[in-house]
Amino acid sequence: MNNTIARFVIVAMLVLPTAAKAQAGSATLISSAVASPTKIGVINVQSAIVATNDGQRDLQALEKRFEPKKKELQSLNDDIDTLKKQVDTQGTKLNDEARANLVRQIDSKQKSLSRSQEDAQNDFGSQQSEIVQKILQKLVPLVDKYAKDNGLVLIMDGTKPWPEWPVLWASSSIDITKAVVDIYNANAEVPATPSIHPSSGASRPVNPSPKKP
Repeated sequence: MNNTIARFVIVAMLVLPTAAKAQAGSATLISSAVASPTKIGVINVQSAIVATNDGQRDLQALEKRFEPKKKELQSLNDDIDTLKKQVDTQGTKLNDEARANLVRQIDSKQKSLSRSQEDAQNDFGSQQSEIVQKILQKLVPLVDKYAKDNGLVLIMDGTKPWPEWPVLWASSSIDITKAVVDIYNANAEVPATPSIHPSSGASRPVNPSPKKP
C-alpha cells in the first residue's frame, strides 16, 4: 500500500447491508455461523478505500492542495514561538509597556492560529469525506456482488478493533479486502498512483465521519 496514503486516518466505518443485522444481534449471528457451515467474510473498509487507485490519487491530490495552508500555519506558529522566546529571554530587561505589547501580539497571533487551524481542519475533513463517499458508492455494490458470487451470507467491517467491533478474532483467510480492491481497480479507469517516499512530509488529515451510502 502507498506509504503516504497509509497515513490517512479515515474513519469510514461502513456497516454493509448484511453487517447491519449483525450489529443488532451479533452474538446470535456469530453463534449460528460457528454452529453451521455458513460462509462469512471480513473487509477492512478503511484499508480498502486508501488502497483503491481512486483513493490514492484523490487523497494525495487533496493533501497537495493543503500544503500552502500547512506552511502558512507553521509560519504563524513559528512567529508565536519567536515572540515567546523574546519575552522569556528579555523579560527582566523589558519595561511594562514593551512587555505588554509582546503579550498582546502573542495572544492575537494565537487566536488567529487557532481559528485558521479549525477552519483548515473543517475544510480538509469536508473534502476528504466527499472523496470517501464517492469511493464507497462504487465499493459497496462490488462487495455485494462478491458476496453473492462467492456464497457469503455475512460480511463484517473489521476496520475497528475489538471491543468496538463485535468479533474478538477473525482468520485472515476470510478477509476479502484485497480481493474487493483488486476488482475495484480492475474496473476503474484510474491507473495506480506512483509511490511517494514517506519522508516527503505528508500531513495527517482529520477524521471525517462519512454518512452511510
